[in-house]
Amino acid sequence: MKAVVVEAFGGPGAARVRDWPLSAPGAGEVRIEVHAMGVNFPDLLTVAGKYQNLPGVPFVPGKEAAGVVSEVGAGVRRLRVGDRVMAQLENGAFAEQIVVREEHCFPMPDSLPMVSAAALGLTYQTAWFGLFNRGALQPGETVLVTGASGGVGAASVQLAKAAGCRVLAAVSSAEKAEFVRGLGADGVVRTGDADLRDSVRRQVHEQNYGRGADLVIESVGGPLFDACLRSLAWSGRLVVVGFAGGEIPSVKANYLLIKHISVCGLHWSDYRDAFPERMRDAQARIFGFWREGRLDPPVSSVVPMERVSEALEAIAGRRAIGKIVLETACGRAARDGPVRS
Repeated sequence: MKAVVVEAFGGPGAARVRDWPLSAPGAGEVRIEVHAMGVNFPDLLTVAGKYQNLPGVPFVPGKEAAGVVSEVGAGVRRLRVGDRVMAQLENGAFAEQIVVREEHCFPMPDSLPMVSAAALGLTYQTAWFGLFNRGALQPGETVLVTGASGGVGAASVQLAKAAGCRVLAAVSSAEKAEFVRGLGADGVVRTGDADLRDSVRRQVHEQNYGRGADLVIESVGGPLFDACLRSLAWSGRLVVVGFAGGEIPSVKANYLLIKHISVCGLHWSDYRDAFPERMRDAQARIFGFWREGRLDPPVSSVVPMERVSEALEAIAGRRAIGKIVLETACGRAARDGPVRS
């Protein structure tokens, strides 16, 4: 079969389509004929050898895929051949066929297109746990989302709106501002000013009735992190999701005390590996929001698997707005399949 293979860590060009051996499912595993695969920032870090969990080379990158179950191993109870599923895994998703543990597969709504399903996994699960588990978000609260035009950011905007909250989206350009407004953001915080610390706080207060945000979903890091801390309301919470800006910030504990605020981190794969039942529940709720028309993944482009390096380049250059999805030849052939009814 064909798969995206990394033979040595490096830039986006290190990911190339090659022949790769086809594996049979073991006990508790299923094999999936892949139609579509979501591309995420952690994929770029993994290919570059900069992610916290790195496989040995050569390896197949990719953390999420959507397709059809083609074979089941011994002991599989919930799934059967022909089921349409979205799957989450540490690596290996960028291939025509993948083998995944049953508990890491999520049956899809019948009318959900494969391309959309591939975009409704990692980023939406990360946003879900950031908002509702780590962030304890309540209806009516105000959320500030940084990197709001990216994968986790866009998912956070949509999920917070679906939960009845006010959302302020922090972005760096007019194009991205227009995009997040289309997602439903109630206000836009521009992050291009030199003095972010005062600018972000002022913009948040101007667009939130004179008060700070109750929750920040922070995925950029650097100076923006400090600006977001100062933009929190009394007893506000900030959830650290990542450092897309490259600079890892530090926190002065006295400021947390004085302002009565809290900061916590989120590592998505811990839920997948240690608490799969929580991930199944979260994904079921995300699919439920989709059925109700309360969210729709903003897929910006669908490209053949063979052009994976272009997709990674777009993420590396921060040109990607919304989600990029790779598609296999099988997925392209089935593109005229189920659509939202």
